[in-house]
Amino acid sequence: MAKVLIAMSGGVDSSVAAALLLEQGYEVAGATFKLFDNEDIGIDKTRTCCSLDDVLDAKSVADKLGFRHDVYNFGREFERGVMIPFAEAYQRGETPNPCIECNRRIKFEKFLERALLLEYDYIATGHYARIEKDPETGRYLLKKAVDQDKDQSYVLYMMTQQALSRTLFPLGSLKKSEIRAIAEKKGFVNASKPDSQDICFVKDGDYAGFLQKTLGADPAEGEFVDREGNVLGKHRGIIHYTIGQRKGLGKTFGKPMYVVRIDSGTNRITLGSDEDLYTDSFKAGNVNLISVEELKEPMEVIVKTRYRQKEVPATIYPDGPGRVHVKFRDKQRAVTPGQAAVFYQGDVVVGGGTILKSEN
Repeated sequence: MAKVLIAMSGGVDSSVAAALLLEQGYEVAGATFKLFDNEDIGIDKTRTCCSLDDVLDAKSVADKLGFRHDVYNFGREFERGVMIPFAEAYQRGETPNPCIECNRRIKFEKFLERALLLEYDYIATGHYARIEKDPETGRYLLKKAVDQDKDQSYVLYMMTQQALSRTLFPLGSLKKSEIRAIAEKKGFVNASKPDSQDICFVKDGDYAGFLQKTLGADPAEGEFVDREGNVLGKHRGIIHYTIGQRKGLGKTFGKPMYVVRIDSGTNRITLGSDEDLYTDSFKAGNVNLISVEELKEPMEVIVKTRYRQKEVPATIYPDGPGRVHVKFRDKQRAVTPGQAAVFYQGDVVVGGGTILKSEN
């Protein structure tokens, strides 16, 4: 009997995933991660995720299903691998997605290492995605979930062949409504628990406040300029802004103005029109490929440059080790450095990388 260690957030998805694994004949144990102390970063003790209530909910489900549940402290790894890089990226004028780095550094690196050390055969999570093995190439493929509204393949593009070979996603072929129904039927305490929203360690989406209060970021005032370099006014510090932003600039200009470029070197923010936000290409770095081992020639794909964005047609070109050049079929708006670009062919994830700042 294969042994599985499932990451249990205390939410309904991972709880149902555990129940399904038991029904499929696996020997199951559960683990909830302790990543930070909520009070230390100004978050309510009961807020999902990583709160005491979440741990208790996960333990309740494990007890009900009759398997072991432990809490793993990955706080140091989370701070070093997720929170600090998040802060550093914002101070470079980028807009990072820390959920992707949490998946990369914690779930499918540290957690997987711990599970294999404890002689589990697999880890599992409640992500909405599917894993299949390509019979022709022998490579493990990451595919979109059946429930397109809940699909999370975008935040999983960094998974390696090793991680894919040792991971189970029991929810990939189910709809969210089915998950709720299973939880209610089994009488889980968290059957109607709302899904977690936003970044788990940032209160009310106030990224700048978190960076200042918790990580000691010191945003220096700088200049708003137009595309010709003319000074338009002062800004509060680049951590307060992101590409495409119009509201909250703290100044009126007589016409709609948007953040079109953030330059951490000069501490200048360039403002322009909505039209200035459109581009036909960008470059991505730190690229991880899944469906192919190497990109040797141009490939037609569809690409997402934000989590909830609709995919659009593009061509990806090799651009040196770990990099690709992406050219859209039609210009796209507000492609933002620091965000992830994920490439698909149909429902198969080709790979993805981090959007780089333009060189001009």
